[in-house]
Amino acid sequence: RLGSAAEPGSRAIQGGESALPGSLLFSAGLLGNLLALFLLGQQRLRRGRPPRASAFYLLVSGLAVTDLLGKCLLSPMVLAAYAGNRSLSELWPGGGEPGRLCQLFAFLMAFFGLAPTLLLLAMALECWLSLGHPYFYRRHLRRRRRAAALLAPAAAAALCALFCALPLLGFGAPVQYCPGTWCFIRMAGGSAPARGYSVLYASLLGALVLAIGLCNLASMRSLYRMARRPHRRSGPTAARAPAAPRMEELDHLVLLALMTVLFTVCSLPLIVRAYVGAFAADFNEKADLTALRFISVNSIVDPWVFIIFRTSVFRKFLHRVFSSRYNSSAHTKTSSLSA
Repeated sequence: RLGSAAEPGSRAIQGGESALPGSLLFSAGLLGNLLALFLLGQQRLRRGRPPRASAFYLLVSGLAVTDLLGKCLLSPMVLAAYAGNRSLSELWPGGGEPGRLCQLFAFLMAFFGLAPTLLLLAMALECWLSLGHPYFYRRHLRRRRRAAALLAPAAAAALCALFCALPLLGFGAPVQYCPGTWCFIRMAGGSAPARGYSVLYASLLGALVLAIGLCNLASMRSLYRMARRPHRRSGPTAARAPAAPRMEELDHLVLLALMTVLFTVCSLPLIVRAYVGAFAADFNEKADLTALRFISVNSIVDPWVFIIFRTSVFRKFLHRVFSSRYNSSAHTKTSSLSA
């Protein structure tokens, strides 16, 4: 067993492991994020001149840039380890166990696992405020949306970096995982500070996912109320019917919901492993590696979800489904009022 959490001093990569899966995942993540950024740029330019960017647009762009940066920083280290048949701890030793490169890799893994969650939370809050509290949003946030969309992620990134750097300062412990090409915080055994930090990290991740889910549910409720809210038509035969939904907000909400479901699925294995390892000292290398792969796959699949969502076929289908439900509701309510 080489490169495991229980044996952080391993020098070589575990036999039988290939660099092909890592190379394919890196290529898919790189291509997906670049295409997502290209589509976001095309969205701004499709009307001839760049319109003023919305806060949601800036946050989605920030999420794509964050995912792209994470892939470009982490994947080359993994590929270099495979190319030299040396574990991360041996590529740049020194600085105490498990080596400087492994410590850097663990910090980056923790940061890029947490930072996208904060951006998703900012997107969920923006969507909830614009739908549920439109007057407050227009009065206090809409005019300052560019500053808010830039300053809030910057402040969140700084706090996230400080939190993820705690293991380098002694609270928590970075460790090398099997097969020697992964490093992350220790999730099983170790000292009390190491176990405490893993539980704190998993709890923070879980709390953010829960907050995003609650914001999405509140936004869905506001969108439903908006569609059911009656408005008076003009003309002598005026009748009250449900107001037409705002398709832009619907697009934002569906995209956010898809990304939230994806991130929840990718985060749950890590959260479960951190709690199990902290309280039961369960040394399961295969389960740990699966959890790490799940959290890293999120940044690969995220941009492809956005790309598929931006296709005209998918959006026309979504609008057709929602419009048919709206028209049916409007017809039912109008008929009942006329009767």
